[in-house]
Amino acid sequence: MEKKSQSPDFWNDSDKASQIMADLSLKKEDLNEYKKLEEGIRDNVDLLDLVELSDNKEEDTVNAVEESLEALYKLADKMKLKTQLSGEYDKNNCYISINAGAGGLEATDWADMLFRMYKRYFDNTGFKYELKDLNNEEAGGIKSATLHVKGPYAYGYLKGEKGVHRLVRISPFDSQSRRHTSFASVDVFPELDDNLEIDIDPSDLRIDTYRASGAGGQHVNKTDSAVRITHIPTGVVATSQAERSQIQNKQTAMNLLMSKLVQIKEEEQREKIEDIQGKYSQIAWGSQIRSYVFQPYTMVKDHRTNYEMGNVEAVMDGDLQGFIDAYLASKNN
Repeated sequence: MEKKSQSPDFWNDSDKASQIMADLSLKKEDLNEYKKLEEGIRDNVDLLDLVELSDNKEEDTVNAVEESLEALYKLADKMKLKTQLSGEYDKNNCYISINAGAGGLEATDWADMLFRMYKRYFDNTGFKYELKDLNNEEAGGIKSATLHVKGPYAYGYLKGEKGVHRLVRISPFDSQSRRHTSFASVDVFPELDDNLEIDIDPSDLRIDTYRASGAGGQHVNKTDSAVRITHIPTGVVATSQAERSQIQNKQTAMNLLMSKLVQIKEEEQREKIEDIQGKYSQIAWGSQIRSYVFQPYTMVKDHRTNYEMGNVEAVMDGDLQGFIDAYLASKNN
């Protein structure tokens, strides 16, 4: 999995030129935010100086300054978070995959709830996303799903969501209304730049095709357009069935596979391929990064940072930024 050398004549490469323009756009956005913060602070200082010189203390002006400073504080906090997103792939788009753990309908329903939660978060924050793979459970819920998430620093913000997520609630599928614990895992992989290539021996790949299926088990089409690619030496699997053609699905699955392999390669502290997935390969008790408790009380708690929220419904509606910010802050510390 070696990176191939690139031609120095990159201005003739439209993909690299696009990447340079995207980087420039991010830097312009950072500069504009800095100027907005600087000007906002200066304007508020001038207003407070005028209030101090005035015989009549203008309460409305002071209140306006307080509101403005609160907004500037949030902007400064956002800028501070960006300085923590300095990883090689943090600014990239990413893929996020959700997989149900053991537990039948209760587990697949929990995976579906997480699927909805992340889509709500993306809608709230302006991230764009495309469904790349969906494996429904006929009885209800989903077995797995993969989304392609697009936006500045998508991978940097979402990489902390990787791990096992635990649900505790009174199961709506239990006739005796007993409390159940369910698990689902979330994987996050960076999208690779087009100018980054990995040497993969074609003989190390097993490519399977099958019929794509949609909600309720209905076929999206009548051809074997869905593609599953397995990297035999590592056992890493990537699938895609969202595109109309087998060729498009094969390319999407290959991109996802390379993203997974690069992440494994970049985890230099890992000595074996099993380590990167084995840390939570058993989607069960004791390996969770976050717990979502609906009964006997309501609480969502991240076990890595101890950040918690009592409004579990708000979290399930996509209010995840507090957890993401706390994780990034803890990694920086």
